[in-house]
Amino acid sequence: MGAAFFYHLTRRPLEATLPTLLIRALGNDWRVVVRGANARRMDWLDEKLWLLESEPFLPHGLAGGEFDADQPILLTTDSAIPNGAVCLMSMDGADVTPDEVQRMERVCVLFDGGDGAALEKARSQWRALTRAGCSAQYWSEESGRWEKKTEA
Repeated sequence: MGAAFFYHLTRRPLEATLPTLLIRALGNDWRVVVRGANARRMDWLDEKLWLLESEPFLPHGLAGGEFDADQPILLTTDSAIPNGAVCLMSMDGADVTPDEVQRMERVCVLFDGGDGAALEKARSQWRALTRAGCSAQYWSEESGRWEKKTEA
């Protein structure tokens, strides 16, 4: 049974935080699906990941291609997980179900702490997942480094 980790972004933007989490997931030999709510935003993320100058390279692709099943990291707006991912990273308020949390090794919900709507969406997701019996952790970077603030 997995757990949902909520990452409250207050100091670094998504494009700086997500690669760190992706590197850790790949280091655990996990395939990852990154789910967003907007196709244009996923195109933007795809470009950001290709242009990263850090190591290691993050092998990824946008969903809808011939080789979706082969992608170690698949970027999508869909609920399907054709690459057999065991880690789901949700951004921009993309939906996550309790069943996905139970099935996956890890679910990460990343949300912008400066965006009131994103904050409320994350709170709503936390309530829905924990009421369904999912294990959840809330992580904040408010102090300058990531700290676990609460667990349910």
